[in-house]
Amino acid sequence: MSARLLRRVLQERESSPQDPNLAADEQEEEVEVSPPRSAPRNPFDLLDDDADEEEEDKEDETERSQPETYTEHKHSVKKKPASVVPEANKKSKKKKKKSKAGPSQAKLSDEQSLDSILEDLSIETKTTHQRAHQSDRLSGKEIETNEMTPAMSSVLAIDPKHLKGENEMRRIFGSKVVDSFENQRNVPSSSRQVRGVRRVAHNPRRTLLVSPPSYWPQWDKSMSMDLLETKNSLNYFRYIYDPSVSHVQELFEAAKGANDLNAIAAILVKYPYHPESLLTFAELFKYSGEHQSSADAVEKCLFAMECAWHPLFNPLQGNYQLKYSHDTNKPFFTALFSHMKNLDRRGCHRSALEVCKFLLSLDSDDPKGALFCIDYFALRSQQYKWLEQFVEEYQCDNSLWLFPNFSFSLAIARFYLERDAAEVGSDYADKSTSLDLMKQALMLHPVVLQKIIDKAPLKDSSWTQILRNVFFGSAKPGSPSLEHMISIYIERHYIMWRFPELQNLLKEAALLVIESLKQDSREAQDWACVRKEAFSSEKNEYSHLLVSDFSDTTPSLPPEELRPFMVGPGMAHEIPPPPEHEAGPERLRAPREVAGRNPALVFLESLLPWVDYGDDHHDANDENNGA
Repeated sequence: MSARLLRRVLQERESSPQDPNLAADEQEEEVEVSPPRSAPRNPFDLLDDDADEEEEDKEDETERSQPETYTEHKHSVKKKPASVVPEANKKSKKKKKKSKAGPSQAKLSDEQSLDSILEDLSIETKTTHQRAHQSDRLSGKEIETNEMTPAMSSVLAIDPKHLKGENEMRRIFGSKVVDSFENQRNVPSSSRQVRGVRRVAHNPRRTLLVSPPSYWPQWDKSMSMDLLETKNSLNYFRYIYDPSVSHVQELFEAAKGANDLNAIAAILVKYPYHPESLLTFAELFKYSGEHQSSADAVEKCLFAMECAWHPLFNPLQGNYQLKYSHDTNKPFFTALFSHMKNLDRRGCHRSALEVCKFLLSLDSDDPKGALFCIDYFALRSQQYKWLEQFVEEYQCDNSLWLFPNFSFSLAIARFYLERDAAEVGSDYADKSTSLDLMKQALMLHPVVLQKIIDKAPLKDSSWTQILRNVFFGSAKPGSPSLEHMISIYIERHYIMWRFPELQNLLKEAALLVIESLKQDSREAQDWACVRKEAFSSEKNEYSHLLVSDFSDTTPSLPPEELRPFMVGPGMAHEIPPPPEHEAGPERLRAPREVAGRNPALVFLESLLPWVDYGDDHHDANDENNGA
């Protein structure tokens, strides 16, 4: 028995009444406490006994003066070297605690279990809100943590179950098909080709947006997210590069200026998660027709930027803003927009809708034009009620139903809701019908009808008769902004008008418009005033949004910013600049004359229309002149 334990037992005997039963119990305890002779003795206990006695005297004095402070200090500060404790000592301590009685603070502190102490100190039992608040207080920053705004909680709340495309693919095709595809994807082609090479794999970090395969390298921690300020219940963030890798951005700009694609590839070899380099290769893969490689590069960029999120940045809440004006934030917007389009190409429309909601909530200014495609994903994923709620609750400068895409999409959503309600047996008597909403959309934007007929296309002869009407035949947008918005809407939504039931709805509404204008011609002027007041700007406010970005088709020529890389040493051929007389986001070369040319060159140009193989007319003329 140690000296400290023996001293406590003697003190208890003197203070407690002499009871023969209690004395017998204590005698049994002493028998149980005394360890067997064969038990090993820790030699360091001899050095610790005197120190324990002195420390016990100090603890007793402190306990009598400040019992609460002593208990807290005892369990949090004092740490002793671990020693071997026999099982008999453990049993005797438990029996001793049961036999003691009295409300003293020392005995209460002894009865406090280790589990309760760990529960108080545990980080896992605290919520995310408490963890963030505690860490900010310890670091000297008093940051106000805010809840989600009402608009965010109702219409832009993100469902994590529908955020990943793999989950939607499992619901469509089944888990076995998706798992077999994922297993093939998790093995890179390079490791399948080389036999006998041992590939180092690890368990990647689980993220919210993408599912990283096992062969991706570990995150290099080259980026982080900084909290700039908290204003109006929102936390403003910005991505920042680690100072140790700040030169990587300079290397990328130098490679971009030199049109050196191999230099960017060298950057990715050493820094595999550089966002702008990954996005550059994603664009190059897309224009080369390798859409899966392009999607992998975008997901790799998203994985790296998600790993750098701030503890207070949570997409499932809504109290955040990531302004596009900061250059370091722009790659995240670009990657999210490309990821949304890739999900739509795979048929994962519900996942694309969740990503679009996240993209729209990042910046209230909507720099990527998420408002012009969120209604399309809602229709394709059959979220009709959510679309109506979004138009009613989302806060914007203008009413959303005035926008071309929302005015027609609301009519389509109401049409399918009415059809579902008819099957159930309910009705929408207190709301406007889909035919009224479609008629209202045509009165507000009559120029859309002709563009839909040309783009879809609608080849019924009745459409020709409708377009002969002056209201539809001579309709004009009225402002550059509205014209640009209509072009985006047609490019994004034209595929919806290939459904026969929607064509019938559009035709019926167009005929009603013509009949109503015969009765009251001033109605067209009233709607023209509404259109002019809603879109009164003489400048194109959406000129930063390219129409080609909202298209499902890949243009034949890459955009201007990718042309320098396509002609660099890493590419196999050179792309000439487009002719000066051609314009537009998808500039195509003018068709060349076929007569008198080499058939082999004509065939190659049909495969690769952007490659200039030269003109063989002068060769033929030279041969004729020489002859």
